[in-house]
Amino acid sequence: MQQEMGSEGSSRVIVPRNFRLLEELERGEKGIGDGTVSYGMDDADDVYMQSWTGTIIGPPNTAHEGRIYQLKLFCGKEYPEKPPSVKFQTRINMSCVNEESGVVEPSLFPMLADWRREYTMEDILMQLKKEMISPQNRKLAQPPGNEEGRMDQKGIVLKCCIM
Repeated sequence: MQQEMGSEGSSRVIVPRNFRLLEELERGEKGIGDGTVSYGMDDADDVYMQSWTGTIIGPPNTAHEGRIYQLKLFCGKEYPEKPPSVKFQTRINMSCVNEESGVVEPSLFPMLADWRREYTMEDILMQLKKEMISPQNRKLAQPPGNEEGRMDQKGIVLKCCIM
């Protein structure tokens, strides 16, 4: 067990990386909030638990409405001390995402730029969803070609290949 001394001489437990990732996996498998965000392991045989997938369903009343966005998250061996790399697999037009590569640019996404150990992959996905609602992103025209990941007005997936 790792421990770190607090400011008043008390110690606080630092959960080891693999236990932390197992907690996140369990939470991701149970579902998050209203079901518009989900995540899980990309490869169940990955003993280092590095490669993850995430899904965000675009929020209503935005240019993202009804679209299903797939993401890859990579938790290096220094996670959770250092943030995971985050990349949209689905093309998206958003102020914090590199248009060519789909990479969420840490310098443009405060949660990654000011990473804290307490943050989780769930926090990242929820914050990206909030970014979709923000004034600079809510009305940005989206690239064509995401029709395979669209939902109709009743929330029924038209065509998609979700994990």
